This record gives sequence, structure tokens and C-alpha cells, in this order.
Amino acid sequence: MRAANTLTRRQDGAPAELPPSGGGADDVVAVPLRHPWRWVGAAVLAFGFAALASSLWSNPNIDHSTISSYVFHPRILSGVGLTLVLTVVSMLVSTVLGVLLAVMRLSRNPVMNAFAWLYIWVFRGTPLLIQVVFWGYLGLLYSQISLGVPFTDFTVFSVDTNTLVPAFTAGLLAMTLNQAAYSAEIIRGGMLSVDSGQHEAASSLGMSPAYTLFRVVLPQAMRVIIPPMGNETISMLKNTSLLSVIAVLELYTVATQISSQNLRQVELLVVVSCWYLFLTSVLSVPQYYLERHYGRGNARQQSPTPLGRLRAAFRKTPPAPKGLQP
Repeated sequence: MRAANTLTRRQDGAPAELPPSGGGADDVVAVPLRHPWRWVGAAVLAFGFAALASSLWSNPNIDHSTISSYVFHPRILSGVGLTLVLTVVSMLVSTVLGVLLAVMRLSRNPVMNAFAWLYIWVFRGTPLLIQVVFWGYLGLLYSQISLGVPFTDFTVFSVDTNTLVPAFTAGLLAMTLNQAAYSAEIIRGGMLSVDSGQHEAASSLGMSPAYTLFRVVLPQAMRVIIPPMGNETISMLKNTSLLSVIAVLELYTVATQISSQNLRQVELLVVVSCWYLFLTSVLSVPQYYLERHYGRGNARQQSPTPLGRLRAAFRKTPPAPKGLQP
């Protein structure tokens, strides 16, 4: 006979568990609280999503053959590759610039502090699209870029602006410089989250400010920095579509060119959306594991990873000892 779990009340009024053998007339049986409306809401949401997906898939105005033929088209794949290159390079360079700007913002030097504040104010205060257009049409402002002695006619070299800053370079500059302003504020917030006693302890051990920054402050600040920086990476991936205004052949630009030829705008938008969803999903994986890595000392016990749950689901449960079998 299987005994039921029971509860009783201690003298202070708090519930206390009793062993299965400790039964009594006043024992309270612990019954889990049921939430039937949660399942009703989940069923409604699942039904609505299935109905929407079925409506879109069975829509006679969508040519499924066009979608399947262009998902892995060489031109689309080249756009995907360029999009990834733009995202990775922009995030790496902007993160380095963000660290420098964050340190300057926290500096006691008024000139460095004011320069960093002005940079962040300008690049966060103007839309990214305007910055992309500005860098793309820089040749209209400066036809030649020269290097020489200021306030004299002596010139070391001079080059055409459109040759030095083509469309790809202009887009890379716009996205990198814009992202550096946002990354600087994220990194500065992470650095401020580290207790000031860490700085004092490092200084008492004779550590230099640079060594303290990279070996003490930043590793502890990564727990706060990683989540918003992961979001910024995903936003950067999607913001590459803005480079279509200066004809950078990233994913959206290539899809637009193809749709202007075969007049299948909706189908190409579906292809682009599928690729963006796939790429953002891939980028979410390292963010998840980085958050777990730098959050190890924050939680007593971390939840298992998806791979860990999958392994546990397929792992055979060992048989219970004979004395504990019901």
C-alpha cells in the first residue's frame, strides 16, 4: 500500500512535513493546485498559430516553387555571406571602440570624458539610415581625401573619395561607428556594476589600471554586458538591410534585385525572412552559453542546457532498489 504525503502545522503556524507513517486525523493532504485555464489558453494560441500558418501556406497568391528555388540560390547565399561578414566585423570593431569609449567616459580627464560623451551623443542621436546615406555619399562632400601638412599646400598623397570609400566600406563604417556608441554605454553600465572594492583590492595588490580593467573589472562585468550585447548583435544582423540604400549586395539587396526581375516580391521576402530567422537563431546559441559561462557564480545551481535535457530524456532511468519499490 502506497502512503500519501501529508502535512501538519508546527507551533509557529508553518506547515511541516511528516513521514508517511506519521498519520493522524488532522493531517492535511498536499494536493497540487490545478490551472486548467492555462491549458485552455495554450490550446487557443496553438490553434490560432496553426490556422495562420495554414492560411499563409495555402494562399493561392504565393508561388511555393519560387520560394523553394531561391532559398539556396547562389545569389541569395552570397548575400547571406556578406551579411554575416558585415555583422561579425562591425560587432568586433565596435566592441573594441566601445571599450575605449567606456573607459574615456569613466575617465577623470575632462577632455577625454567630453569627447566620448560628444561621440555617443552624435551617433546615438541620429538615425542609422541617415548615417549610412552620409557615408555612402561622402564623395559629394569631399571629392578628394588628402594627407599632408595642415594649413599648407604640402600633400603626401591624394585619392578619390569614391575609390577609397566604396559602398561596402561606407556601410561598414556607418554600422561600426553607430554600434560603438551603443556598445560603449552597455560596457560602461557593466563596469559600473562591479563593486568599487574590487578596484581598491586590485590597486592594493599593485595591479596597473589596464591590468585591473582586463583581468578584474571586465570579467566580472561580462555577466551584465553579454545579454544586451547579444541583442545588439541580432539587431546589427537585421540592420544590414539598411545598406540597400547604397547598393551593398547584402541579403535584402540581392532579394530586392531578384524580385524586381521576376516580380515575385512576396516570395523573395519569405526567403529573406527565413534566412534572417535562421541566422538570428544561430547567433542566439553562443549568447546563451556565454551567459551561462559568466553567470556561474551568480546562481547556486544553473538549469540544465537544452542538450542536457535531451540527454536526460533519452537516458534510461535506473531501477529502484527492491526495498523502495511500491
